[in-house]
Amino acid sequence: MVETVQLDRVENARLDGEQAPELAIVVPSFNERDNIKSLYEKVTTALAGVPFEFIVVDDNSPDGTAELTKELSRQHSNIRCIRRFGRRGLSSACVEGMASTAAPYVAVIDADHQHDERILPEMLAAAKAGADIAIGSRFVEDGSVGKGLSSTRLKGSEFATRLASFIVGRDISDPMSGFFLMPRRKFEEVAPFLNRDGFKILLDILATSARHGAPLSVREVGYSFRERNAGESKMSSIIVVQFLGLWLSQLTNGRLPMSFLLFAMVGISGLLVHLAVLWLTNVVLAIGFVAAQIVATLSAMVWNFFLNNTLTYADRKLKGRKMVIGLIEFIAICSVGGIASVSVASNIYASEPQPLVAGVAGALMSAVFNYCVTRAYTWK
Repeated sequence: MVETVQLDRVENARLDGEQAPELAIVVPSFNERDNIKSLYEKVTTALAGVPFEFIVVDDNSPDGTAELTKELSRQHSNIRCIRRFGRRGLSSACVEGMASTAAPYVAVIDADHQHDERILPEMLAAAKAGADIAIGSRFVEDGSVGKGLSSTRLKGSEFATRLASFIVGRDISDPMSGFFLMPRRKFEEVAPFLNRDGFKILLDILATSARHGAPLSVREVGYSFRERNAGESKMSSIIVVQFLGLWLSQLTNGRLPMSFLLFAMVGISGLLVHLAVLWLTNVVLAIGFVAAQIVATLSAMVWNFFLNNTLTYADRKLKGRKMVIGLIEFIAICSVGGIASVSVASNIYASEPQPLVAGVAGALMSAVFNYCVTRAYTWK
């Protein structure tokens, strides 16, 4: 039914005298108001003679990106805005944008002008010539990082590229690029298996396709990475940790979801917080062990909640009153998980008195229980 509606839309466009888009340019955005209009103008110049649509997928930016895009769409019929409420994330924004079009080719480009839109015709030609995906690369012979990366970020990018190539299973110069173009049918084949969390959608596409026995043929097109035009970079330590979570998930062939691995990492950090607070209250402040243990447990739970809210569930982050309610729910759920952990560990120890095995089994049970229940209720 969806495909029929899309085909009807294309046919109606032809009857109205409009040319159906051959290429969809997907622009994920958050607080990019000052970049959208000039990017559209640059893309229009670069794609002269190529019918395209310009799809801005905005995560409800407070700076009015969606409002501006809708104003532009009244002036230009090939501009569309998908405004998302209650969810965030670059990967999921790209997936929604690419899934929304009937154009036979789709491209993703950042809103900040760092990607060189002038190579889009060459990328489109590569896809038409048979490449499953054309990647705008900073690291091939005719590409460069230009002024777009500091020396620190360049070293980090090079290290991340080596990690990414490991899970992709072959050498690709820029598997972390956010600038690529591919036939829509190829995207739709891999889309159901993609991770909606995180921000490195290209890496996920490459690794997931290879994991399902259909590695994509790649053509890399060099370009010079430019400085951001306006606004602030979205790169942060949170994104680095999310990349690590995606990398570990792909390393397990997708068996462990990225969100669970991030949840587990947060849990490990919470254990360190627990031990630190326990030492401070019991050893330094000489508070009784039971009271110190209660304080340490609650401290670790609060730490885990806020870190999960910022990192693991950044796309559905709780704020205000919902955050307070979420914290109470999280503590209640983790308390039940703690009781279940002790019960499981005790039963295992009773049948096989090996404390390490019993303790690990109980901890794993608690982690899986807490993850499943808090995902379903706290961060639903």
